[in-house]
Amino acid sequence: MYDAIIVGGGPAGLNAALVLGRCRRWVLLCDEEQPRNSVSRGVNGFITRDGILPDELRRAAREELKHYPSVEIRDGAVVEDVRFCEDGGFEVILADGSRATAHKLLLATGSDDNLPDIPGFREFYGHGVYNCPYCEGWETQDRSIAVYAQEDRGKTFALQLTTWTRDIVLCTDGPATLEAEDRERLERNGIKIREEKIARIEGGDGKLSMVHFETGDAVPREALFFITGGRPDCGLATKLGCHLTERGYVRTVGNEETNVPGLFVAGDASQGVQFAVVAAAEGALAAFEINSELVEEYLA
Repeated sequence: MYDAIIVGGGPAGLNAALVLGRCRRWVLLCDEEQPRNSVSRGVNGFITRDGILPDELRRAAREELKHYPSVEIRDGAVVEDVRFCEDGGFEVILADGSRATAHKLLLATGSDDNLPDIPGFREFYGHGVYNCPYCEGWETQDRSIAVYAQEDRGKTFALQLTTWTRDIVLCTDGPATLEAEDRERLERNGIKIREEKIARIEGGDGKLSMVHFETGDAVPREALFFITGGRPDCGLATKLGCHLTERGYVRTVGNEETNVPGLFVAGDASQGVQFAVVAAAEGALAAFEINSELVEEYLA
């Protein structure tokens, strides 16, 4: 029986494994190897690693984990199910039929972005189409930017992007349900509003250049930021009885604890800010709490 099983091999899961390995805990890390940021051209805002390629960050983290023999990594390990053990702890069932048990369980299963079904959107995702200005705003500073947000969801997001550029067009892909005062504020800050349905986005040499509308009109844009909501991977957490927020993320308290004893959730599936460096920090916090609980339980 492991001390802890970690599901997810992104920054949260890897950093949790590192901290627990240094605590000499026996850990199994199950990595499905489908990272959310695989399309990104760099992990930004991560101190000492600013701009590092996502795959390189994962490779470096895994190399560090080799120093800790109590940490086991299973690549391509798809967790099909989780359940409570009769004598306490958790059982994880993998797609290949294998099983593992642990006293503690950390879910670092992440989240996916909802990408609109617009031609070109997925093609430029991560290379001209972005969801996080804190991650990509510096690289697009002073350029022409489109904001994709339907109804009234872009009113705050578009204003936040003025930190990086003043050439912003808010595209609502249909009627904008904006209050008059919101429209006035956006226009006062130089943000144009386009309510036409979007036909496609296009570019060349891997760079975005144009947003086309169904009316036949088009607007030149060098980057597009979107806010469409994410799809947190909370299936395993809800199966075990975790409470969710109104947005569908796992509700955590303290050091990434859930309402289920012994179960922790860190990274993009939890309710915090979705930065890679924050996910890593949440993994460390969860590992600290896991180790603290194990000390109390083992020495009781």
